[in-house]
Amino acid sequence: MNILFFLTPKSEVAYITQDFTIRQTLEKMEYHRYSSIPILTKDGKYVGTITEGDLLWTLKDLIEKKEISLKDIDVMPVIDVPRRKNNTPVPISANMELLVSKAITQNFVPVIDDTETFIGMVKRRTIVEYCYEKMKKE
Repeated sequence: MNILFFLTPKSEVAYITQDFTIRQTLEKMEYHRYSSIPILTKDGKYVGTITEGDLLWTLKDLIEKKEISLKDIDVMPVIDVPRRKNNTPVPISANMELLVSKAITQNFVPVIDDTETFIGMVKRRTIVEYCYEKMKKE
């Protein structure tokens, strides 16, 4: 099966660019109710994924060390936040086996084209729903 069947296109995905501040990232995640969000370059290349946990632990550590105040999150670039893991992308030509193997540990799988440009994502929920419907039919 072609993974395009499962793709949520970039135009329907909330994402941030690497020049976003921590505050902008938090606000976007809160608005869309995301626990993680893709990070892209200005020209649309996939950089990685930032999670609520990444932001929380970074802020906690910096505040404890008195290295920042809450005002500083207005200017601190999100790209400087250490990420514990990234949702690794798959190429548009990926097969279902690769897609499912990524979805086991990622709540979404970023999809990139041949130039590594982010074209959308496949949500784990979409894959689970598809598998569930197939099981019901059998």
